[in-house]
Amino acid sequence: MALLDILCLTLLAVWLVLDHFIVWRIFLRRSQVDQPRARLWLYPAWVGELWAGAAFVVSLWLYERRPWALLRLSVPGGWRLWISVALVLAVIVVLGATIVRLARLRRRKRVKMRAQAVAHAPHTRYELAWWAAVSLSAGFCEELIFRGYLIWVLRPLLGLWGAAAFSLVVFAVAHAYHGVAGALATGVVGGLLTLVVLIFGSLWPAVAIHLLIDLQQGFAAWLVLQKQPHPVPSST
Repeated sequence: MALLDILCLTLLAVWLVLDHFIVWRIFLRRSQVDQPRARLWLYPAWVGELWAGAAFVVSLWLYERRPWALLRLSVPGGWRLWISVALVLAVIVVLGATIVRLARLRRRKRVKMRAQAVAHAPHTRYELAWWAAVSLSAGFCEELIFRGYLIWVLRPLLGLWGAAAFSLVVFAVAHAYHGVAGALATGVVGGLLTLVVLIFGSLWPAVAIHLLIDLQQGFAAWLVLQKQPHPVPSST
């Protein structure tokens, strides 16, 4: 492993530690005082963190003049392209159907679901717009880091499946703020995304699916948490 790769891995480890022990804890403290302002602080912080992590990898690749195909940033070809497109479309249909069913629920049922929503979920349209930025950032940056770089850099030491398993564990631990159940669920999704990357030989289908999942989660939370306007009583 090259010295610059060791440096990059160190920077990524510091990034993950700062996210969990500083950024997330600051959000928790601020949310006790003012949740809306805390969320609007957290979302830009996450976007900045994610692109900073991706910048470590991209800067290393540019400096070393390494082929981008090593990170699986090439578009799949042949049957892999068509099947990956079909897979992404299927995910859109499934996630979209979930949103439609949720939107059709009566307001009373949606209000009952609010207790299940997490504190960092978007409540307003402005927060939802920021959530979309977070989803886009996570979709690309996390796939680049976890399914692209980590698997590539660790493969000579652990083998392909060992590197994939290690990156998956790190990915799940990085989402430990969701709690044990949330981290396990994230690990399951990460495992499926890892299989997508390895089967199709490209990050792009996984990037699209990751982005869609995050967007769907945020939009579903917004449907539940948004404040409904009170009806104006008619004058008689």
